[in-house]
Formats: sequence, C-alpha cells, structure tokens
Amino acid sequence: MPPIIAISNLSKTYASGLKALSNINLEINKGEIFALLGPNGAGKTTLISIICGIVTPSAGAVTADGHDIVRDYRAARAKIGLVPQEQKTDMFETVWATVSFSRGLFGYPADDAYIERVLRDLSLWDKRDAKIMTLSGGMARRVMIAKALAHEPKILFLDEPTAGVDVELRRNMWSLVRGLRDREVTIILTTHYIDEAEEMADRIGVIHKGELILVEEKSALMKKLGKRQLTLHLVEPMAAVPAELAHWRLALRAEGSELEYTFDANAEHQAIPGLLRRMGDLGIGFKDLNTRQSSLEEIFVSLVSEKA
Repeated sequence: MPPIIAISNLSKTYASGLKALSNINLEINKGEIFALLGPNGAGKTTLISIICGIVTPSAGAVTADGHDIVRDYRAARAKIGLVPQEQKTDMFETVWATVSFSRGLFGYPADDAYIERVLRDLSLWDKRDAKIMTLSGGMARRVMIAKALAHEPKILFLDEPTAGVDVELRRNMWSLVRGLRDREVTIILTTHYIDEAEEMADRIGVIHKGELILVEEKSALMKKLGKRQLTLHLVEPMAAVPAELAHWRLALRAEGSELEYTFDANAEHQAIPGLLRRMGDLGIGFKDLNTRQSSLEEIFVSLVSEKA
C-alpha cells in the first residue's frame, strides 16, 4: 500500500536566511498515529505548514494521498484537516455554524447528520447553539478539531492539541484520536507532552534544528535506546562502592542506602545474578529491589543532547 504522505528531499529556507528544514525524507502510512517530537524551533510547525499548503517549500516534493501539494493543491488540501496551536475561529459564531461553514469551504454539501456525529463524538452536541466566546478553553479546542473534521479528511494534523488543557480532557482527547484511527484517519501529532506520544503513537519521528534525526516504531525505539535500572535497597548504608563490584559500574544513591545498576534494556540479564552472588560473597545485604525502564522522554532528551 503506498504511503498516504510522502515527503522527499524537502527543505525550507526563509528570506531572512533561516534554514528551517533540511532534506527531510519521510513516509507516513494510512491509518497510523505518527508523533513528531522536537524542541521549540526544531521545525515541526514549518513541516506541517508546508504539507498543509500554508508555507511554500524551497526544495523537494510532498504528496498527500497521491496528490502533489503544489501542482494539485486543492485536491491535496481537501484530504487534510488541520488543528493549529492557536485558536482561530469566529468567537461570535455558534459551534454548529462554524463547523458547518468549515465543511462548506471545501465545497462539500450540507450534511447535518455528519456534523451531528462529529459534535457528539467530541462531546459538543449540548453546546451546538453556544457561541464560541462562551466556551471553556478545552471546549474551544474541541471545536477546532470539529472544524478540521468537517470535510471528512483522510489525514488529520494535530499541532500541540492538548496544550493548556487539563489531564482529564487530555485523556478524553486521546480516546477520540484512537477512535479516528479506527476509522482509518491518519493522525500526525506534534506535542511537548512526551507521555502523549508514548501513550498513543505507532511511530515516533524526532526533528532537531530542521533535520529529521530519527524515525522509528515506538516499541522498537523503547527497546533499542531504552535503559533499565536495578535499585537495591541496602540493609546497611555504604560509604563507597567496594572495588570488588567495580565490574558492574554501580552508583550509590540516597546517602549510601541504595545501590543502582544501569544496563541496556535489550541486553541479556546474566550480569544481575552474578552481581547478587558477589554481593552475597561480600556480605552486603539488601532488603528490597526494584527495576524501571527509561521513558520516552529520557530517550528523547538523550537523542537531542547528542545532536546539540
């Protein structure tokens, strides 16, 4: 199956000389949730804006569902829904009117049943006659999503969709995104909330200083780059790690009452039994132990730090 978005050798240099994107190559598959991560100024919004036809590329090509975004702009844009970071809508219009108008902008005939379904899916049906200015920030963000879905796009861009909303609403929106994916809508998500990508994404892309430095299946990324930590809670605090344990590169924590061993998440674990046996030989007792795996946030920070 061909990718629903294909990006080839894409670059963008602004008139000021700022090089926002450099030689981006990326394919996004139909029906997947793709999370694009990167620090502020990395080029995330520029990339989205080019695909959506808002910014003109300096070089390269992009197709959306087979349509070139420059040569066949109208057809390409009709396939795309965009939820921008900023709330841009008529604050004096009702929810129903603004969503219906968005559908008409793309030349689609009125379809009250479809608009009702979108509003119900977004828990906006009870607010359909309310003016945008009277809604909470979270509800107004839902209206932006409803507008983006009004013309039944196959591709939905969510640019920081849950910035500034509470945790409960974020989780509700995660559920909504999964529902859209189940209907084979392709979701491209940019977010500062790493747990959001960790929770929802099928694949992760990391962009830094205009370059796409990594694209990976989320599970493979966690396995490949993740670390695991074994923490041993000691019976008696230690002033220093004994020389006999130097092989394991241990670290003392919590004023010497915890011994920490960090190892590759995908490595074999034979070293741990050996460590425990050696500790027993040395008479070092522990009363509890626990393990943890590094989060996507830690992996992201590590990747960006390496490229800095």
